[in-house]
Amino acid sequence: MAEVLSAVKGMNDIVSPESDHWGWLESQLQQVVQRYAFRGVRTPIVEPTGLYVRGLGEVTDIVEKEMYSFEDRLNGEALTLRPEGTAGVVRAAIEHNWTYEGPKRLFYTGPMFRHERPQRGRYRQFHQFGVEALGFRGPDVDAEIVIMACDLWNQLGLRGLELQINSLGQPSERAQHREALIRYFTEHADQLDADALRRLHSNPLRILDTKNPQMQELVEAAPRLMEHLGEASLAHFEAFKAILDANGVAYTINPRLVRGMDYYNLSVFEFVTTELGAQGTVCAGGRYDGLFEQIGGKATPAVGWALGMERLLELLKSQNCLPAAMQPDCYAIVPDLDSSAVVARACRQLRQAGASVQMHATGAEAQGSMKSQFKKANASGARWALVFGPDELQREEVTVKDLRFDGGAGEPQFSLPIAQLPDWWAKL
Repeated sequence: MAEVLSAVKGMNDIVSPESDHWGWLESQLQQVVQRYAFRGVRTPIVEPTGLYVRGLGEVTDIVEKEMYSFEDRLNGEALTLRPEGTAGVVRAAIEHNWTYEGPKRLFYTGPMFRHERPQRGRYRQFHQFGVEALGFRGPDVDAEIVIMACDLWNQLGLRGLELQINSLGQPSERAQHREALIRYFTEHADQLDADALRRLHSNPLRILDTKNPQMQELVEAAPRLMEHLGEASLAHFEAFKAILDANGVAYTINPRLVRGMDYYNLSVFEFVTTELGAQGTVCAGGRYDGLFEQIGGKATPAVGWALGMERLLELLKSQNCLPAAMQPDCYAIVPDLDSSAVVARACRQLRQAGASVQMHATGAEAQGSMKSQFKKANASGARWALVFGPDELQREEVTVKDLRFDGGAGEPQFSLPIAQLPDWWAKL
């Protein structure tokens, strides 16, 4: 016997009822973002490796340690499974000149890949839903997409998500802050862990995001970027906050909030929770005005966010916000294979009327007695059993049995002509 193959560690199969929840969540997300005039975009899962090296930065954890990169055996091209969605959307916008006729509001969803240690809410293949507003410069759009995320939480019934915001200023301001950080951490090099020492001269801003509890006091006393922001950056941040305030959006200013990618500037934000353990960030984003130029396009302002689908589903589950698993409305009980043609036609007409109908499979291995079929009908979760017995078929009728009848209004069981099934469902 051949060896049984399993999925790659950290890359998970999704089956019902979880897959029902995924479909429901994607539908809810799309409904909200489309109310804000965002339109869908789909980009390839595989991109040139250079896109992420240039876009994310050579010294980011993603590029250094987490990307799934390989060489195309046909032409030797360096390729990478996408680790995030923004760089691919911007690459497509540049390639197809999407912003030529004006700014674009876009959303995407799909799998991303990072080679890291799998744990709750953190997988090697994970899924994101994201929005990108391309060609918009003002803080009003920054605030608008944050408010849109708040509308998502309301639509889903989620509670307790905390919004944290910060400003990363502009590259020149970050350069001043960077030099101040290098001086500060160099003076306290004996308190830095190996990861911080490695980042000291390449990406000192990332030291502020350390999870090492022994470094928290040191990080808390480090120079703050806000002290280096110029008048324009501060005005952008104040306008961003004012719009959030006007819409009743509560937030906390977190001066240590940074992003893992090099392309962010000005407004950054995260929605966090304490209900998911170490993986507390559910949605994160910000402004990235320099990314277009960084990967070869014309200067184009942009802002966006992405949320982790797995983490969001975990949070929805913990707060009992997920709907019941999908179940058929009706279960068709079939006496034998010879009756299947009539029953299949009746089920199809009922489906065309909008009902979800599961037809019992006949054949020697699946036929089963009427009693066993009733058990399967009940186990399916269907409300109605449609009984196409020999007597009913002879009269061209069907018996409708309410499997969830509780003694209240209505009838537990009745018969009607097969041709009237669609009308019966429409009246329900």
